Amino acid sequence: MTGTATVVRTSRDDPPAPPRDGARLRSGALILLVQIVLLAALLTAWEWQTRLSPQSAFLFGSPSAIGRFLWQGLADGTLLRDAGVTALETGLGFLIGNIVGTLAGLSLWYSTFVSRVVQPFIVAIGSIPIIALAPIIIIWFGTGLASKVAMSTLSVVVVALVTSYKGALGVDPDQINLLRTLGARKPQIFAKLVVPSSLADIFAGLKLTVGFALIGAIVGEFMSSSVGLGHAIFQAGSLYAIPKVFAALVGTIALALVLTFLVGRAERLLMPWRYHL
Repeated sequence: MTGTATVVRTSRDDPPAPPRDGARLRSGALILLVQIVLLAALLTAWEWQTRLSPQSAFLFGSPSAIGRFLWQGLADGTLLRDAGVTALETGLGFLIGNIVGTLAGLSLWYSTFVSRVVQPFIVAIGSIPIIALAPIIIIWFGTGLASKVAMSTLSVVVVALVTSYKGALGVDPDQINLLRTLGARKPQIFAKLVVPSSLADIFAGLKLTVGFALIGAIVGEFMSSSVGLGHAIFQAGSLYAIPKVFAALVGTIALALVLTFLVGRAERLLMPWRYHL
C-alpha cells in the first residue's frame, strides 16, 4: 500500500506532458484564424466608415486607398527601396547597440563598485529623449547613413545594457558558490554560468529593442533624409496624403515583424530547452 501511494503521489507531482504536435498545430491555426477575422472586421468597418463620410476618408484614409499606394510602391520599387534603406539602418543600429550594451551590461557583473559608480550615468543617458539628440548626431555624423545608424544605436544600447545586467544579477548565488567550492575562477563562472543564465533576459531585451532600433532610424530619417520609410512618412504627411502615410507605416510594421521573427528564430537556436521541440 505504501509503495502504491508513493507511485500515485509521484505521478501527480510530475510536470504535465507537453502538448502533441497535432494539438499545437490546431491551436496555432485557431489563433491565426481569429487574428485574420479580427483584422478583416477592422478593415471592413474602416472602409465602410470612410465611404460614408468624406471627412473620415480625408482624416484617416481608407484601406482601399492604402492598398493602392502599397501596390504602386511595390510596382515602381519605391516602397522596397525605402524599406531596404530603413532595414539597413535599423539592422546595423540593432546589432551595434545590442552588442555594445550586452557586453557592457554583463561586464558590470564583475564589479559591484563599478556598477554603482556608473549607474547614475546610465540613468541620465537613458532619460534623454532620442529626438533631442538628433541635431547633435547630424552635426557629428552628417546627414548620411552614419547618422541614422547612430540614432538607432543610441536608441538600443541603454536598454540592452540594463536588461543584460539584470539577467547577470539574477543568477542564483548558490550556484555561484557551488562553482567556487569546485575551484572555478571568476572568468569560468562568468562564461559557464552567468552568460547562459542571462540569455533569457538578453533575448527579452533583443525583442524589445527591435522597436527602439526602428524608432531611432525613423527619427533620423525625419530629421535629414532623401530616402527611407521615415522620409516617405514625413513627405506624405506634409502633403496631407494620409493613405500614403499609412502605406509607409504598413511597410514599417512589416519590417518590425520580420526583425522580431529573426530574433525569435535565433532564440530557438540558442535556447532550445525553452521550447518543446
